[in-house]
Amino acid sequence: MGNEEREYWKPAAEQRDASRLVHFLRLLGLEGLQDLASFQRANPTAFWDAVMSDLSLSWDTAYRAPFDSANGLPWTTWWEGGMLNLTVNAASRHAALQGGKPAVVWEGDDGAARSLTYLELWDEVQRAAGALSALGVGKGDAVGICMPMVPETVVLFLAVACIGAIIVPLFSGYGPHAIISRLENCDAKLLCITNGFLRRGNTVSLKETADEVAGTVTSIEHVLVVNRLPDHATAMVEGRDVWYHDIVPGAARRNPALTSAEDPFMIIYTSGTTGKPKGTVHVHGGFPVKAMQDMIHCFDLRPSDRLLWFTDIGWMMGPWAICGMLMIGGTLVLYEGVPDHPGPDRLWSIIEHHRVTALGIAPTVIRALMQHGDDPVLSHDLSSLRILGSSGEPWNVEPWKWFQNMVGGGRCPIINYSGGTEVSGGILAGNLLLPMAPCSFTAPCPGMDAAVFNEQGQSVTEEVGELVVLQPWPGMTRGFWKDRDRYLETYWSRFPGVWVHGDWAEITDDGLWYIRGRSDDTIKIAGKRVGPAEVESILVGHPAVLEAAAVGIPDPVKGEGLAVFIVPDPATATSLEVLREELTNLVSHELGKALKPSHVEIVPALPKTRNAKVLRRLIRAAYLGSDLGDTSSLENQESLQAISLLRH
Repeated sequence: MGNEEREYWKPAAEQRDASRLVHFLRLLGLEGLQDLASFQRANPTAFWDAVMSDLSLSWDTAYRAPFDSANGLPWTTWWEGGMLNLTVNAASRHAALQGGKPAVVWEGDDGAARSLTYLELWDEVQRAAGALSALGVGKGDAVGICMPMVPETVVLFLAVACIGAIIVPLFSGYGPHAIISRLENCDAKLLCITNGFLRRGNTVSLKETADEVAGTVTSIEHVLVVNRLPDHATAMVEGRDVWYHDIVPGAARRNPALTSAEDPFMIIYTSGTTGKPKGTVHVHGGFPVKAMQDMIHCFDLRPSDRLLWFTDIGWMMGPWAICGMLMIGGTLVLYEGVPDHPGPDRLWSIIEHHRVTALGIAPTVIRALMQHGDDPVLSHDLSSLRILGSSGEPWNVEPWKWFQNMVGGGRCPIINYSGGTEVSGGILAGNLLLPMAPCSFTAPCPGMDAAVFNEQGQSVTEEVGELVVLQPWPGMTRGFWKDRDRYLETYWSRFPGVWVHGDWAEITDDGLWYIRGRSDDTIKIAGKRVGPAEVESILVGHPAVLEAAAVGIPDPVKGEGLAVFIVPDPATATSLEVLREELTNLVSHELGKALKPSHVEIVPALPKTRNAKVLRRLIRAAYLGSDLGDTSSLENQESLQAISLLRH
C-alpha cells in the first residue's frame, strides 16, 4: 500500500441518492455494487438487457439477444440482429428533441470561440457525409482524421460513421512515419486534416505532413482540408486536395446508412511492446455503448452536463468524449490549445467561461499546473464543476489532493478511470456510491467482471497480480485489423477464456483497487502510449546506429519519459554528441514532439537472451538502479554493467 491514505472523500447523501448509478440499481431492485456484480455473473443476459433499457438508445431494428459467445469469448458478438448507427444516437435524435441546445462548444488557442447546436451539428454532419460520398468514400472505407479538437473534427468523425465508413483517428502531433504506418495498414482512402492549428500562439502546419503521407500511402485518393488558419499559406495539390469549405456547405444531405451493431465504425491504433501498431477494431454497438454507459454509471453525466476532457482525437479519450457525451445529449466542450497559455490560469478560465461541469485531465497536466501555485485557480469561479475525471496514467498522492481540494473545492469526486483503447473505456473507475482514497479506484466499472490473478491464475487480494476480465463486454475490440492471431496472443493466451489486460493491479483489504504499472513494456508518456519497437525502428534507420532499445523511465511531470539506448556503428564518423542530437530530432520528427526522447544513451551492447531477444526490463532496471530480478536468461552480463554506469 505504501503511503496511500484511506477514505479521503465520501459522497454526500444527496450526491449518492440522485446518481444515475443508484437509479440503475433501483431498476434492478439491488442495494449495492456487490449485488450488481453478483447479478451480472448469474444473469448476464438480464444484466445487459437492463443496461440497454437504462441507456434508451434508438434502434433501426431491435436486437434479439444481448450477446452470442458461440465462437468463443474472444469473438463474442453483441446485440444480435440489431441495427443502429452512431449518428442517430449522437446527433439526429437530439436535433429532433432539443435542436437549439449547444452540442459542441469550442475555444481556440487564440481565444476564438464557436458553438454548434444539435440542429446545426446534424445539418453539418449530413452535408459532410454527402461531401464524403461525392469524394468516393463508401461503406467500409477507412478515413484518417488527423486534426486538433475543432468543431469540424466532431462533424467529420460523425459524418464518416453516418455513411458506414470507418474512422481512423490520428494524433495531430504525429510525424509522417507514425501516420503512414497506420494508414497503410488500413488502406485509407481519404485523409482529413486542418491546414494547421495554433499552439502557444504559434502556427503548427499540418499540410506538409499530409503531403508526405499522401505521397507515400498509395490508397489515399483525396486530402480534405479544413481552413483553420485562413492567413496560413496552404499549397493544394490539384485533383487530390479539397477544401472543406468548398465541398461541404453545398453538398446534398445524407441520411445515416443502415449499419448493424457489429459493423466496424472505427479503428484506433495502439502501440504494443513488439511489432507494428495494433489496429483495434470497434463497432457501432460496441465502443459508443461502452462510452455512454461509463459516462452514466461511473461519471454520473447527464444531458445538463458540459464535459471538457483535455485530450486529442488520436487518443481513445477523444472519440470516447465525442461518442459518450453526444449520445447522452449533453454539451461537449473542446479546447484547441495548452492549459497554461497565455497564462497559467487558461484552463481555469475556460471552465469558468463555458460553465464546465465535468473536467477530465491526466495527472501529468495537474502536476505541471501545480507548479504555478494556487492563485491561478483561486482567481476563477469553478463552482460549476461537479465531477472531476482522470485517466492515462497512475497518480501520486499530493497532485491528487491538490486536484480534489483546490480545483474541486473538496466537494467534487475524482473519478479515476483506467482501461484502454482495446476496452473502449474503463475496467476500473470511481463512482458516486463509495468513498475514495487518493490514487485509488473504488470498483470495476459496472459490466466489467474484473479480478486480479496471480501467476497460477488464481484470484487474489492484498497481492499484486495481473488485471484480468472474466466475462465479455460490448466495448471489447473485435480483434486487430488484419491480425487475428496477434489479438488472441495479446489478450487471451495467458489463461483460457480470460482477458489479461497487461496492467499490474492490487485489491487492498478495504476493497479499493490500485494500478501498479504495466506488466508489459509499453511506454506511456503523459498518457500517450508508444511501443518500444516503433521507436527503435526509427532509431536503427539512422546509418550510424547498429542497434537500439527504448524504455520508459520515471518523469516528475509526464509520469514516464522516453530513454533510448544506442549501439553505434564503430565505423561511423559522426561524433556521439551530434548523433544524440540527430536521433532526438529524428524521433521527434517521425513520432511527434510529445514523444521526444528525454535521454539518449550510448552503450557498447544491449542485454539479450541467447535467442537475441533484447531484455528491456533489465535495461530499465540497470539504468534506474532497481532490482534486476531474474537474470538467468541473460547472455551478456557485461552489458548491464555498462548501463548501470549511466545510472539515471
